[in-house]
Amino acid sequence: MAVHFHEEDLPAGVLASGPVAVDTETMGLVTHRDRLCVVQISDGNGDEHLVRFAPDSAYHAPNLCAVLADPARIKIYHFARFDLAAIEHYLGVTAAPVFCTKIASKMTRTYTDRHGLKNLIQELLAQDISKQQQSSDWGGPVLSEAQRDYAASDVRFLHRLMAILQERLEREGRTAMAQACFDFLPTRARLDIAGWADKDIFSHEG
Repeated sequence: MAVHFHEEDLPAGVLASGPVAVDTETMGLVTHRDRLCVVQISDGNGDEHLVRFAPDSAYHAPNLCAVLADPARIKIYHFARFDLAAIEHYLGVTAAPVFCTKIASKMTRTYTDRHGLKNLIQELLAQDISKQQQSSDWGGPVLSEAQRDYAASDVRFLHRLMAILQERLEREGRTAMAQACFDFLPTRARLDIAGWADKDIFSHEG
């Protein structure tokens, strides 16, 4: 298992075929304001790849974008809504089809309100990850080893979590409903970008 660090794009041919786990690190939680700094990606075979973008980046990453936009590859996220918005806004691609472990958790682990990635990994995989670097400065000139390890850990377990959660969705008869939610996520992300992030357009109120 190794963490590979790249600047501005993913090298060609470093990922095996099949689903990829994806995550992003940004300067904050407001997509228009807080630039995309890092995209993490893994094919689930033991290595993680981190692609960092400079403050003046043109976000021209053809190899990475080809993987993210590939309709034959499932992209596995934890809270896909945010990552999809960041990727579409900065890289200009819709990174779908989607499997979101957070949504799958909420639809299957109804016995708890703890659906963070750390909680999922602890319960379903009996492992522990540190979230200490979650709010660190991802836009600095150097990413520390702690930041790199944290970023890699955010995609390291997603393939295994997806397999478990797929079984639970099937067991509870919620696979089709979950898939419909996943299919809607790119549109939900576009609504966020367009200004409806804090509005429930399905609500009767307003």
